[in-house]
Amino acid sequence: MDNGILLWVDDEVELLKAYIIFLEKKGYEVVTATNGRDAIDLCRERSFDIILLDENMPGLSGLETLFQIKEINSAIPVVMVTKSEEEDIMDQAIGSKIADYLIKPVNPNQILLTLKKHLHKKAIATEVTNTSYQQNFMKIGMQINDSYSLEEWIEVYKRLVFWELELSETNSEMTDMLRMQKMEANTEFSKFIRKNYMNWIANPDSRPLMSPDIFKRKIFPLLDNGEKVCLIVFDNLRYDQWRVISQDLSENFIFDEELYLSILPTSTQYARNAIFAGLMPSQIASMFPDLWVDEDEDEGKNLNEMSLVKTQFERYRRKNTFSYSKLNNSADSDKFVSQFKNMTNKDLNVIVINFIDMLSHARTESLMVRELSSDENAYRSITLSWFRHSPVGELFNVLAHSDVKIVVTTDHGSIRVNTPVKIIGDKNTNTNLRYKLGKNLNYNTKEVFELKEPKKALLPSPNLSTSYVFAMNDSFFAYPNNYNYYVGYYKNTFQHGGISMEEMLIPVVTMQSKRAKRS
Repeated sequence: MDNGILLWVDDEVELLKAYIIFLEKKGYEVVTATNGRDAIDLCRERSFDIILLDENMPGLSGLETLFQIKEINSAIPVVMVTKSEEEDIMDQAIGSKIADYLIKPVNPNQILLTLKKHLHKKAIATEVTNTSYQQNFMKIGMQINDSYSLEEWIEVYKRLVFWELELSETNSEMTDMLRMQKMEANTEFSKFIRKNYMNWIANPDSRPLMSPDIFKRKIFPLLDNGEKVCLIVFDNLRYDQWRVISQDLSENFIFDEELYLSILPTSTQYARNAIFAGLMPSQIASMFPDLWVDEDEDEGKNLNEMSLVKTQFERYRRKNTFSYSKLNNSADSDKFVSQFKNMTNKDLNVIVINFIDMLSHARTESLMVRELSSDENAYRSITLSWFRHSPVGELFNVLAHSDVKIVVTTDHGSIRVNTPVKIIGDKNTNTNLRYKLGKNLNYNTKEVFELKEPKKALLPSPNLSTSYVFAMNDSFFAYPNNYNYYVGYYKNTFQHGGISMEEMLIPVVTMQSKRAKRS
């Protein structure tokens, strides 16, 4: 058994024989050096998996040796072993990026624990995670089959995302098993939506939280309580993406996190306008025809969001002041962050951030971006990297020093599509791959969720014979003409507009700065 090669540097190496024998029996190769110079030479000659370094040695001190070893190989983990408990030495060692710090006398099991932590952590974590998921696999399967309410489906989805994030950290072989379980869950979730969606639309007072309810149930109560509120809407933010972003925010904020249900179609034109207007799409088109843009019009579909917010405030006879800002690029974000302190006199600041939706579209259109975000884990990684290095991250730093209540949400999520479904429509049929509306659509009714009477779903109906159809699970619509082109081009891309947990079960999070909470 070869567990790794370690270099142990100590001027009293003859006292370490019992430790060395112990470690060799555990499968480690141990190389020793009695001074810093020899240790540095050994590091130039060969590679080590980890170094145990005595701090107090004649000649070069442990810290001086550490600096030179790091110049040779900055990635090698170095564990400082010393009799000294002086805080200054600890600070210098930690500042030099040591892996660990042990105080003499140490026992063999301490050394073994340190080696496991730094050499075998990933392998051990993978094994434990695999075993834990296998033990939970049957429980999740039973939960999928026994979910009859939206609350139960939300718990299923949260559990699946939890394991997706856990397994992604370990490159686990269980990933394929989880993917299949997620597909099974989406199949059952689609049946659940087909069964209940129209009843929710018909009964707005008793339905679960949906897109038109966000202001009424999440924003207005905070304003009524005298809070200053910042509503941040990330376009096309999945729950798993929020989970990785929230880990960065947890140091400065406390969260009240829940998932709500996006309306259909799960696309910006419908879901986000519903949020800002507090109305379903056909209600917007009927009450404010100048603010609704039909599918077949060339005009941008989200140019009237500020006006829609204003109509909602007026309908509820609210006198609150508000601002609206849309951040499409870094220049917009930089300018906004620099001016944000001057905007805190408003009761509500609404901020729309479009990067994630732009990333989704770029991934479809650019082979390079598709390679960089080849799967869900890579997609999350790019999202997190953007957040950390963008002015939006700086915006949250500013908010961490304010007393503002923050509501973070999105209009819909997206799903990676892989299964083509044939559909036939005329030239006026919309181009979205996850939902279609038009006249005389031809499709297999078993493969879609169809709405023959859009008005009952409170969706605009450009013609008397207009119907809507929605793709389910990981399917996407493809025309028989150029079928192979469609399938080849759009397979394995992230799309939205249809029915899946990833698109419909989306975060709405109320946040507060820990600093504000303490004060």
